[in-house]
Amino acid sequence: MRSDYVLYAVAIIFFIITATAAVTYEQQLWILTPAVLGLVFIGLGYTQRPKLKAATTTTIVPATTPPPPPSHPPQPVVAEAVKLEEVKPLVQPAVRGLTEVKGIGEKRAAQLKALGINSIEDLAKASAEDLAAKLKISPKITKKWIENAKEI
Repeated sequence: MRSDYVLYAVAIIFFIITATAAVTYEQQLWILTPAVLGLVFIGLGYTQRPKLKAATTTTIVPATTPPPPPSHPPQPVVAEAVKLEEVKPLVQPAVRGLTEVKGIGEKRAAQLKALGINSIEDLAKASAEDLAAKLKISPKITKKWIENAKEI
């Protein structure tokens, strides 16, 4: 149930109490208290209502005549042939090799490459403690990487 409806219901209850008290008791000051509380709850309910999404409007655009044809025909676009050797892979082979080790993703492989570890063999020869200190991670993690690299 929406909270604004609950607050509106409480406000209505306060207004009913006000009306009942006004009929039952003659002009007493405390009768204003539930009326003021009712107004407060109406305000709270108003602040808790869901926001409406912006209404989309469609505009009707009058039909226009098509533009005149160009005075000269367009030239065909010829795509240049690209040799496969010229295309550089997004992930370099050394980084791709490090990602084969369980627990090493592309970002971590790039960090390892920046430290001079370019292949799985380099990782297998590395010291777990030195690597952990340079990467600022737990030596347990680097020890697992090195064990997995040795298995590969």
